[in-house]
Amino acid sequence: MKVLVAGDFCPQSRVARLFEEENYSYVLDEIKDVIEDSDYSIVNLECPVVRGGESPILKCGPNLSCSEKGIAALKWVGFDSVTLANNHILDYGKEGLVHTLQLCEKYGIDKVGAGVNLSEASTVLYKTIKGKIIAVINCCEHEFSIATKDAAGSNPLNPIQQYYDIKNARTKADFILVIIHGGHEHWQLPSIRMVETYRFFIDCGADAVVNHHQHCFSGYEVYKDKPIFYGLGNFCFDDIKVTEGIWTEGYAVCLNFEEANVSFSIHPYNQCNQAARIHLLNKDAFDLRINKLNSIISNKNDLENEVEMYYDGKEDYYSDIFEPIRNRYYLGAKHRKWFPSLISKKRFLMASDFIRCESHRDFLFHYFRKFK
Repeated sequence: MKVLVAGDFCPQSRVARLFEEENYSYVLDEIKDVIEDSDYSIVNLECPVVRGGESPILKCGPNLSCSEKGIAALKWVGFDSVTLANNHILDYGKEGLVHTLQLCEKYGIDKVGAGVNLSEASTVLYKTIKGKIIAVINCCEHEFSIATKDAAGSNPLNPIQQYYDIKNARTKADFILVIIHGGHEHWQLPSIRMVETYRFFIDCGADAVVNHHQHCFSGYEVYKDKPIFYGLGNFCFDDIKVTEGIWTEGYAVCLNFEEANVSFSIHPYNQCNQAARIHLLNKDAFDLRINKLNSIISNKNDLENEVEMYYDGKEDYYSDIFEPIRNRYYLGAKHRKWFPSLISKKRFLMASDFIRCESHRDFLFHYFRKFK
């Protein structure tokens, strides 16, 4: 059973215009054979599909969306399923998410990782392929998209809940694939927490773990004979301001599940650089680059050192939110309503995101340790 997993799909800018013209082949033709060669294929839909009248939610960062032509493009290129647990799927509220779910049904594309409430969002996808059952568990780190008991959104990363999901799936499925959306954006290595958590999922009984979100590719490892991929990069995500570098590079992974063994192959590509299309890369040259990341991931001391240096370099960005004026003169004026609060709506949203999102919190722990 060959299952292909690809990273973030969000048709923007040039790609969006080509899709509106139904020119799917220009963008996707070169990767089509790779997708269709698998028995089942999955891609991360990094935005809701909107009609045009939906209202964006209040959040940090951009509110992303695409038109129905984005789903039509996924169907044209051969994807069988979309993961929806990510930080953008609720960007246009419940209305945008429900419309996305309906269009997946219309085009015959399976979906996992989001729903109208937490119960639906956390539902495991079971698929029978070549007489074997695979369970797909999809979750994401906590930002502005998380479902609750009574509200629509994404299935949250919760290792305790995922432990029970994996244990339950083990009684029903031949193979278990966990797909997570998380990590530090624009950085090519996992945090120590990510490594520990994803290995824990293997210890629980998962057969493979795949991550995306960082908008750049990361390395991978084989842990207890099971593969863990720490970042696939963008699959198709056009940004006309970024036409070179790690934003434009990624890979799809084809997992071959055979009895107790899981082998894999990777398919590297450039996406949306000078041309708004996906172009397959020479695998041997790409392997030389990704193996450097793999080497760091495999050595805990090396990875800890890289994480430490990365966090040190981000201190100014994160510390700004904790630097408001605080003295008796300011507080006295504020309490007498002579001076407004320095905690603006934007600052409040940033603070809430830093506190609840696992990857942001990884950095905050590092930052606060410096004040011992």
